[in-house]
Amino acid sequence: MKRIRVCVVGYGNVGQEAVECIKHAPDMDLAGVVEIVDVDDPKVPVVKHVDCLEDVDVAILAIPSRAVPKVAPEYLAKGINTVDGFDIHGDSMVSLRKQLDECAKQSGRTAVIGAGWDPGTDSVIRMLFMAIAPQGITYTNFGPGMSMGHSVAARAIPGMKDAISLTLPVGYGQHKRDVYVEVEDPAQFDEIAQKIKEDPYFVNDSTRVTLVDDVGKLKVMGHGVLIERMGASGSAHNQRLELKMILSNPSATAQVMVSAARASTRLEPGCYALAEIPPIDLLPGDRENLIHDLV
Repeated sequence: MKRIRVCVVGYGNVGQEAVECIKHAPDMDLAGVVEIVDVDDPKVPVVKHVDCLEDVDVAILAIPSRAVPKVAPEYLAKGINTVDGFDIHGDSMVSLRKQLDECAKQSGRTAVIGAGWDPGTDSVIRMLFMAIAPQGITYTNFGPGMSMGHSVAARAIPGMKDAISLTLPVGYGQHKRDVYVEVEDPAQFDEIAQKIKEDPYFVNDSTRVTLVDDVGKLKVMGHGVLIERMGASGSAHNQRLELKMILSNPSATAQVMVSAARASTRLEPGCYALAEIPPIDLLPGDRENLIHDLV
């Protein structure tokens, strides 16, 4: 079986974990890391541009979600599959899927979007719950823990030195956001706090912004989710389904992206959300053996 050569674009928390996941994958080799910021890590080959790497099959885009619509087409045009952790739900996900589907088909490659744990594996679980109980309501409760996407969005606000966003579940799909910030000029704090609350990442949730001296002391990568469905199957109206996970946010995200990189090599050209991909294609090994062991 041909080994899959994977590069990681971005070497932040998720990018570093993706490198480790690739090293542990039995069917993959790390082609290198693409990072425009200077990185000194003797354990991995770091370059400024993917053209400096050889024979890249898949690029894992460990970059902010808002950068994906620009970066992914550039890699697809080079004949490289892409996998991203795009985490903006709703219309933005649908629009990205349409955009990258066209790019991927033009180059004969595949793109997998939203390949984290939510959206991503949680999306698959929500679909399975609906298949078991078609009528009903599903509630997804995140946290308590640090949201990487929300933290990146907060850090992008002008005047910010550093920020983290904590997700606090209220219950039944409702959440609060606690954002802790360091700013360049404390006199601008009120203006910065208002911009955070108006950002699309935060606008739909109750958000509290707090000024602190050192955000670094508050950073903990733990997160979690509780998915609950109350539904009906046929004549039975007492179906209660539940999934609970406690996890390291960047590690879980990176592992799902690496699994999606494997699946991308087994798909027809086009763009796919993780929920469209057969789960068996996420796993290494022979399909018949997997069916024998897991079904």
